[in-house]
Amino acid sequence: MTEYITQPGQYQYNMPKSSQATDHTMSGIPPGGDRRDPKRIDRRRSPALKGHLELLARMSGHLAVTLNIEDTIQKALELIASYVNAEAGSLFLLNENGTQLICKASVGPVNVRGLTLKADEGIVGQCVTANESSMVRDVSTDPDFARSVDAATGFRTRSILCAPMSVQGVCIGAIELINKKDDSQLFSDPDLMMLRTLGSAAALAIRNARMAEELVEQERVSRELELASEMQRSLLPEDRPAPFPVHGVNLPAREVSGDFYDFYELGDGRIYFSLGDVSGKGMDAALLMSKTASLFRCLGKTIDEPATLLATINRELCETAIHGMFVTMVCGILDPASGDIKLANAGHEPPLIHAADGHFSAIPASAPPLGILPLGVVDNDIRNEVFNLAGGTLYVFTDGVTEGDIGGGLRLEVEGFRKIITAGANAPLAERIDAVISSLKGAGRKQHDDITVLAVEDPAAARQAGEHGGRLRSVVTLTFLSCPEELARVRDAVRDSCRNCGCPDAVTQDLVIAIGEASQNIVRHAYRDSDDSPATLEILCGDGILEFHLRDTAPPVDEQALKPVWPEKVQAGGIGLCLIHDIMDEVEYLPVRGGRGNRLRMVKNFERDNNET
Repeated sequence: MTEYITQPGQYQYNMPKSSQATDHTMSGIPPGGDRRDPKRIDRRRSPALKGHLELLARMSGHLAVTLNIEDTIQKALELIASYVNAEAGSLFLLNENGTQLICKASVGPVNVRGLTLKADEGIVGQCVTANESSMVRDVSTDPDFARSVDAATGFRTRSILCAPMSVQGVCIGAIELINKKDDSQLFSDPDLMMLRTLGSAAALAIRNARMAEELVEQERVSRELELASEMQRSLLPEDRPAPFPVHGVNLPAREVSGDFYDFYELGDGRIYFSLGDVSGKGMDAALLMSKTASLFRCLGKTIDEPATLLATINRELCETAIHGMFVTMVCGILDPASGDIKLANAGHEPPLIHAADGHFSAIPASAPPLGILPLGVVDNDIRNEVFNLAGGTLYVFTDGVTEGDIGGGLRLEVEGFRKIITAGANAPLAERIDAVISSLKGAGRKQHDDITVLAVEDPAAARQAGEHGGRLRSVVTLTFLSCPEELARVRDAVRDSCRNCGCPDAVTQDLVIAIGEASQNIVRHAYRDSDDSPATLEILCGDGILEFHLRDTAPPVDEQALKPVWPEKVQAGGIGLCLIHDIMDEVEYLPVRGGRGNRLRMVKNFERDNNET
């Protein structure tokens, strides 16, 4: 009967002497039959190798369905150590930068899980460095053996079997077995072969488990970013249809943004607005952005001074902001009744005012960014700027706009921004902003920074655009002093504007008279011939429409006293009022918040004179 006798390090094939024949016919092997060397191992029938294959099948089956790395490697090590009959075993993995080996699983009398070795330390380190298996029968004679572990644990290592765990030639760690539990206490070549095979299977399983964990983590991060993006979008105000005078756009460069803008109405009808830019990128910037935007909306409902509001937000950010991060921010209040704006700028790019006559002016920052140093309003660290839009528009934007790529390696810059705004000056507010955004979103160009723009236009202009379908445009804004000599400038401005808008000469002459009378009433009756008091005339023109706005800062007059009284009851200035109401199609007195000043709106419809150029 055939026997298989296993000796340390080899397999020996023995046959009964009666069957040991060299003649194939005598041995019963037909010509052309199985001519294998009878002294070599029969791999199909070897009980030892059959057991190895069964273990490999069990290992592969377990590793294929296990995605948890810790469970994977511990179960793998237990199966291997048990099958090889090793006294102890450990599984080491390289850390992320490949400088250390960390024990991730351990079996045996001493638990060394968590043990850290240098990447090239000991026999396991040499195995990983060379990416080759190793069998050391007597560690006392091996110079690579790290005796420090035995010294620390009291365990005695006699022999070691070590195999690398590699995937596509890349070693990620090694499996080490210690002291075979039999009389010889020696590992065999089949043990080493089996360990190499299972090491490769374990390496593949670990890589798959890592990839699965990475996919799960990526999905988690992706979902969190999606939720953060949704939360940020919820902080932005809803668009308001024209003629609402404030409009904004925010385009994040990534899933979340460090830019923000907001606007909302106060109880008295004024509109608070803000725009900010957080330093840095990513989730930290997004969180600071969310906090700052929330502080603005919450505190602004009780603090109606922009400079005071920014100083209060700054104190909160200085207490809790991450070191090195800051916020540049602009906030202001618009009075829709008068067009007045009170604005404060903390370290942000200067907002631009595009006046009705096409001129641009900038409002520089009066304070450093928020979150760096304490700021005080009393100490004049931050202050308000007060101005009137007078038919113009205020534009606030982040550096993602001016530094945005417009193709050919060029940036938009402030000058490019001005050109786009000037070209679309007569378009509705939303279309002007869209034109800026479109210039920065050309095909094939990558957005490197958040893009945010906020625009605030004169409420009167916004209302007129809504009433007349956006057909009115401001053609003249004239400020004059309350003295008779200035009235000639007013009449000239009216005459030139009417002619440029195609108004017939007869109608133009009537309008010169009407506006002259209204301006004279301001000089004589509102300011009482005070030579240094200003008044403003704005003229808007559309297709067959002329609209005039006269504004002064005199004490408010009684609207009832300004109603026309016909000749039999005329008093001082009465004829002028009658002329105004007789010539104009609409005359109304608009409210001016704050109790000071008057605003008169007059509208004239006409048929264009085709002979006029």
